[in-house]
Amino acid sequence: MLSRKTKYGIKALTYLAKNGNEKPIAISTIAKAENIPHKFLESILLELRRQDILTSRKGKGGGYLLLTTPNEIKMSTVHRILEGPIAMLPCVSLNFYEKCEDCKDEETCSVNRLMAQVRDNTLAILENQTLADLLK
Repeated sequence: MLSRKTKYGIKALTYLAKNGNEKPIAISTIAKAENIPHKFLESILLELRRQDILTSRKGKGGGYLLLTTPNEIKMSTVHRILEGPIAMLPCVSLNFYEKCEDCKDEETCSVNRLMAQVRDNTLAILENQTLADLLK
């Protein structure tokens, strides 16, 4: 299940992309337009800024801007920043692998095989969707 953090992050990025990248957009504007709690949105945008998805300007007329174009921002990147691993189990994660304590043999584990398929299909979708695709 997608967390609210990731859902709100995607909504905020979409709002920023829809409204152009000429001038910064204040957190309060995004929060109101997308019905996102201000404080929660603040922490989400800060995290996206730290990961070089957004940039910000302080002071009067300040706010957030996309650091790159919407077609350069993959949904897989956003998911990993805000949600963490794409895989539902650590034993099938490509970037955050951990062996399951209760599994004797991953090669013959039916759960492992199933979750690897789920990961691969989810990853294929997220890798091939950009922020620009969400604007269509």
